[in-house]
Amino acid sequence: MNKIKKLTEIHNSGNPYIIYKSNRGFDLYTNFSKKIILNNKNIYSFLNKTKANKNKSTDLFIGFFGYELLNNLIGIKIPKQKNINFPKGIFYKPEKKISLGNKLNYKKNDSFKFKKKFKLNIDKKSYKKIFNKFKKKIKSGETYQIKICTKYKTVSKINPLDFFCNLSRTNLAPEAFMIKDKNYSIISCSPENLITKQGSLITTKPIAGTVKKKINMTKVKALNYFRKNSKETKEHNMIVDMERNDLSRICEPGSVKIKREKTVEEYKDLYHYVSLIIGKLKKNIRNLDIIKAMMPGGSVIGCPKISTLNLLNKQEKENRNIYTGSFGYIKFNGDMRFNIIIRSILNFKNVSEISVASGVVIDSNASNEFNENFIKAKALIDLYK
Repeated sequence: MNKIKKLTEIHNSGNPYIIYKSNRGFDLYTNFSKKIILNNKNIYSFLNKTKANKNKSTDLFIGFFGYELLNNLIGIKIPKQKNINFPKGIFYKPEKKISLGNKLNYKKNDSFKFKKKFKLNIDKKSYKKIFNKFKKKIKSGETYQIKICTKYKTVSKINPLDFFCNLSRTNLAPEAFMIKDKNYSIISCSPENLITKQGSLITTKPIAGTVKKKINMTKVKALNYFRKNSKETKEHNMIVDMERNDLSRICEPGSVKIKREKTVEEYKDLYHYVSLIIGKLKKNIRNLDIIKAMMPGGSVIGCPKISTLNLLNKQEKENRNIYTGSFGYIKFNGDMRFNIIIRSILNFKNVSEISVASGVVIDSNASNEFNENFIKAKALIDLYK
């Protein structure tokens, strides 16, 4: 059976499935024998499950940790917020893995109608008030960089596979994924890898720095822009230092190094400033230790991480749900790969939400940061046109 027919058949069956970008294309996981809905208690037993040394391609759990779950895991309490009662995390045990290649196509025989207009939970005036409040916190030394989250919402019944196929053609990202389950879907063009662990080696790829694509903009010009822009450079340096510190908590002394520093990655509407950090894990480090040290990813929170998380959680009025959580897998042999869930659509109870954030440092401009949030959301909002 060809791949288009197989993907169409699985999609039309109504059974849950996951598609995840790999180095060789896209991998589809399905025929789930287990579905574990995580909470603040069972996450500990879940992270201790994967001890057997197995080698099958389906010997893994694949899914996501939500933002609120990860905060609780590291002892950060979240005040009462508006909550849509979406699960704090879900992982699946697949029994089938199918390689789909680099191009996603399927035979579409269903169509959905949805509203094209999104409502923003924070308008520009409200954003500026929050921005000015956090600027004072920066000046007082409570934080050095902080990410203000804005959320776009619309009532919509969508075809997640159609959206994801379109997204893979127009804005392919190295950490792209989608989940289709019976009562929710997630579509993501996340660019950022938080953890890749193979044996004792672990890497993280922080992204800090964004510039809008213009007609004459190239990767070389974008690199020059980042190098000359003190705000973007400060932001990037702070996040790289924080991620190095996070890795150092679980890695052998002296093993944490910057393998690739300050390069540019190109996407549909923007360029990003990116570095790659590598380390060698200490002996007897557990999955729990790795998750607690690295999550939530600092590049989408700010720094220092703990005090900044507390500031954000006191300010924000509704749960982030999947946003700035992590999606990926933990293999039974202990290897793992996790991204940071950004540039994503959560569709739950026929409501789509897209969350984005930009970093505020001492010399940030409120209008620029507010507009940067829209640039980050645009590729996803365009799917509704």
